[in-house]
Amino acid sequence: MVTLKHLAEQLNVSISTVSKALHDSEEISPDTIERVKALAKFLNYKPNRLAVSLKSSKANTIGVIIPDILNHFFAKALFAIEQEAAKQGYQIITCLSNELQSKENDSLQLLSNGSVDGFIMSIAEETQVANKVDHINSILNQNIPIVLFDRVSEDIDCDKVIIDDTGAAFQATNHLLSEGRKNIVLISRIDDLSVGKLRVKGYLKALNEDKTYTAEPRCITISHDESIENKIEALLTNNRDIDGIVGIDNTTGVIALQKAIKLNINVPKDLSVIGFSDENVLQFTDPKLSTVSQHTLDIGKASVEMLIEKLNNKSSDQKNITKTIKANLILRGTTK
Repeated sequence: MVTLKHLAEQLNVSISTVSKALHDSEEISPDTIERVKALAKFLNYKPNRLAVSLKSSKANTIGVIIPDILNHFFAKALFAIEQEAAKQGYQIITCLSNELQSKENDSLQLLSNGSVDGFIMSIAEETQVANKVDHINSILNQNIPIVLFDRVSEDIDCDKVIIDDTGAAFQATNHLLSEGRKNIVLISRIDDLSVGKLRVKGYLKALNEDKTYTAEPRCITISHDESIENKIEALLTNNRDIDGIVGIDNTTGVIALQKAIKLNINVPKDLSVIGFSDENVLQFTDPKLSTVSQHTLDIGKASVEMLIEKLNNKSSDQKNITKTIKANLILRGTTK
């Protein structure tokens, strides 16, 4: 492995001169800088990141923990986090919790030994259901900053980036009401998660505020051991009066549309469907699905910016903040 010492010996200069030349120091002449960089390139010199981080007490690396890489929302958020981190001079180390609290804890313990400067994470489903967050708070107690995004907990005092989940579901439901829909159903596979509860709240708020709506609110929850396709098909088969659907996770809206078409229900004449799915599904639906846009790229970018701000300003009186990204409703072919 080529080191600064090797470069210095071959050029007959000091190690300090080599180091300064590689960093374009004004103390070093342009000719020397050119010679040092040329030799470094020829010998394929690579800085020792561990040594640099130990010297500066900074790894310039962010630990990212996400619950599910197959979920397009989290995959897209990870892409945005990596892009913004690289722009700011940071690398990322990514871990998957696979919705398990134990794996989430293992990842925090693995990376909190100096490998990363801080964490960006979305809480695992198992952690949220059990409401056990001591493993996350213990990292914060070590003065390692954490930014939570999307799935958060009121029992964790740190910076957070969320979307206005209540407002998003309220807006989606309100649009169906404006179409004159009389029997609007909410379908969810995320009722145990914070985002799911907030979206249900928005749906109920919209129905309660509409004095002309007389049907009872209906929240259909689908557990992980149930078939989404079978349950939604049975729902539409046995309840032909349903004329509006809000699917609040990333799959139920798409499947509701597919089952409606299979059952010869005219969309959007007789049934309007709004989902929370990202644009990755739109190429597979006909008509195109109306959706709530979660601005995933903005969430990832904001998470990195907030963490780096925390790293650059570690004053003890710095307050934690929650940044809310406004979601917006994009109307396409499944609504009037």
